[in-house]
Amino acid sequence: MYLTKEVKAEIFAKHGGKAENTGSTEGQIALFTHRINHLTGHLKSNHKDFNTERSLVKLVGKRRSLLDYLKKKDIVKYRELIKELGIRK
Repeated sequence: MYLTKEVKAEIFAKHGGKAENTGSTEGQIALFTHRINHLTGHLKSNHKDFNTERSLVKLVGKRRSLLDYLKKKDIVKYRELIKELGIRK
């Protein structure tokens, strides 16, 4: 499994403040980004996997809506997060 408890806790500790703070917007965006990067790599070698492609599109939409929420809520955190994660826009 690519996403173990330790990896998830590390992502939330780095972006969400604490490992237990799984509801933070920044942590969820970072987790979605990690999952999107994994699915993108999978689709490069399995280009006919349409279920994974659909899941990827849904994840990107969820991340986009969370990014829009964070942008409305705190523009400074938004800019720091997209710079740190390497998200274009």
